[in-house]
Amino acid sequence: MSKALTRTDFDFPGQKSVYHGKVRDVYNIDNEYLVMVVSDRISAFDVVLPKGIPYKGQVLNQIAAKFLDATSDIVPNWKVATPDPNVTVGHHCEPFKVEMVIRGYLTGHAWREYKSGKRTLCGIALPEGMVENQKFPEPIITPTTKASEGHDEDISREEIIAQGIVHEHDYELLEKYTREVFRRGTVIAAEMGLILVDTKYEFGKKDGKIYLIDEIHTPDSSRYFYSEGYEERLAKGESQKQLSKEFVRQWLIENGFQGKEGQVIPEMDEAFVASVSDRYIELFENITGDKFVKSDLSDIQGRIDKNVRNFLNNL
Repeated sequence: MSKALTRTDFDFPGQKSVYHGKVRDVYNIDNEYLVMVVSDRISAFDVVLPKGIPYKGQVLNQIAAKFLDATSDIVPNWKVATPDPNVTVGHHCEPFKVEMVIRGYLTGHAWREYKSGKRTLCGIALPEGMVENQKFPEPIITPTTKASEGHDEDISREEIIAQGIVHEHDYELLEKYTREVFRRGTVIAAEMGLILVDTKYEFGKKDGKIYLIDEIHTPDSSRYFYSEGYEERLAKGESQKQLSKEFVRQWLIENGFQGKEGQVIPEMDEAFVASVSDRYIELFENITGDKFVKSDLSDIQGRIDKNVRNFLNNL
């Protein structure tokens, strides 16, 4: 039986509360710090699948940590330390109620809107005559509201400011940081033979200062294409070769599941779970250029508890 971290229930020193998300469990320490445990849970079509994927949490946590470090000269970020392969400890910030989505290419949600005939997205005018996966003349920022329930909704810069969701001065900074971090991510991806297609960033505030928070540039929050063959596929109208968890969604669709009522999640046998784990490790190595070092899975809960307590006690 494969070992995966699918549930956590820690009681850390100074713990005020815990939030269990689809993939991450976030522990509030004295309203000063957050301990984010990235589990091995995997979700698709807004459903958490019944089995965890060994090393998936480590992959996402370590990619995010690497890119937070690689962009810390552009904008301060929430990360203080990664005391365990599956854990980031960082500043407790008050999140802005928008997600900053930035798109370099016409794909995904933007393409679906364009294909339906729309020529503006979040107040941004889109050029005529574009095709799927084509590069925009300049990356566009298409924010969404952060919904506490249901799906996030597209919103324009003007609406965000007019509704007082974010003050104009702060919003201008969020746009500036979004463009600069995306530019840096694009350069790093190109060095790996990849195209950073689109991604989302979240920001928060602590003591009047803006921080980049949560994860960045992971395959769960970003879309990557392979550079090789991009132009040829575009010219032929073919699908691009992607580096994302799309292969999991495809497997579910092929086995009759898209999260709709009455559908049953297909059986995830050990061979499938192992293959998904291998793909996530491959994603890590392709995105970072680093060799993945597998963590000790013999007692994941005990390992995390010990590492986090040691760190918090020395803060």
